[in-house]
Amino acid sequence: MRDARAARLIMDLRQAGITDTRLLKAIELVPRNLFVDSTLETEAWEDRALPIGCGQTISQPLVVAAMTQALDTKEGHKVLEIGTGSGYQAAVLARLCRRIYSLERHRDLYLAAEKRFTSLGLSNVTPRIGDGWRGWPEQAPFDRIIVTAAASEVPCALTEQLAPSGVLVIPVGPEFGIQQLWRYVKDPVTGCLNGEILFPVRFVPMLQGIGNPGRVQA
Repeated sequence: MRDARAARLIMDLRQAGITDTRLLKAIELVPRNLFVDSTLETEAWEDRALPIGCGQTISQPLVVAAMTQALDTKEGHKVLEIGTGSGYQAAVLARLCRRIYSLERHRDLYLAAEKRFTSLGLSNVTPRIGDGWRGWPEQAPFDRIIVTAAASEVPCALTEQLAPSGVLVIPVGPEFGIQQLWRYVKDPVTGCLNGEILFPVRFVPMLQGIGNPGRVQA
């Protein structure tokens, strides 16, 4: 049953303009049903966002695919993800890059995602509790940075931690309402970001600091 639902999702993504064959294969292989509550398993392969606790959601597969395709990740890249959430986006990226570092501000989401990475044998994913606005300076520079929450502006720390010619994909806009998904490329000479708007999105806000610890979600 899962194979049929995965195949249908991949077909829908192709029709929506996702052309990267490595990415499509990664999405097909990552069991999205393991990244949601057991009560939502039957909906896991539908192209829709689902709640994961702490007021957060797992993005719809099309958004995950479009953001990942825009990131243009290569096998040798080191990637920083801001907003681990359920861990689904990181699990997809883990099949496309050398190593991914993922920051989550909510302790319960971090612990649940870490458990999923271990159970799936994703040894190239390193999660940590941290403030996404500060990035992960100890591991910089990063070839690619992806942000899965909407920022009011591009955090300076992420600009500094992006490698020359690196790519940053981030939703930017108001906390409530429509935001714009931006793709930035860092100029290797000036260090400035050259950006383009991809499409409108709705993401939870990118908050500063660490979230309050809570009960671990299954």
